[in-house]
Order: sequence, then structure tokens, then C-alpha cells
Amino acid sequence: MTTTSSRYSPEVQARAVRLVLEHETEYPSQWSAIQSIASKIGCTAETLRRWVRREERDAGRRAGPTSDQQARLKALERENRELRQANEILRKASAYFAQAELDRRFKP
Repeated sequence: MTTTSSRYSPEVQARAVRLVLEHETEYPSQWSAIQSIASKIGCTAETLRRWVRREERDAGRRAGPTSDQQARLKALERENRELRQANEILRKASAYFAQAELDRRFKP
């Protein structure tokens, strides 16, 4: 998974999301509001839609994991991957040294 730097500051993202949530009743659908506001701030509608969905999940208005939960899950998955790698290295080292010990014992 690759990470990219955001072209938009957190303040711009928060303002755009707030605009969508405040003015969505003035449009026939939330998507219409997103498209209109996205064109005004210079981002794509899909980008703004993702920001709005994340804010809705974080605020509890939409089902799904919050940003904090996603960050914690990502950290736990990384830790789990590192521990599995460490266990594999230790298992191979143990097998190597066990074989070396057996070879040393039976040589005349």
C-alpha cells in the first residue's frame, strides 16, 4: 500500500466537509452538493466524497470503523507482520544451530 501526500491541508478538508454537511439540504442529493462544492475548492468530487464519508463515520452518523480504529488496526497489522517475521527468523536460526550441534556431536 502506498501513501501519498495530501495536496489539501486539513483545514481545507474540514472546511469543504463542513460546507457539504451544512448545504446538502439545498441540493437534491448529497452527491449534488459534493459535486458543486468540489468544483469550487478545486478537488475531485470523489475525493470530497471520501472526506465526507470519513467525517460521517468519525461522528457516528455512518456505520464503519472510525479513523482512530483504522489507524489502530493498521498499527496492529504492522506489528503482527513484524512479529511473524521475527518468529520465522528465530525458527530458522534455531533449526540451523540445532543441526550444527548434531553435526558437531557425531564427528570423530
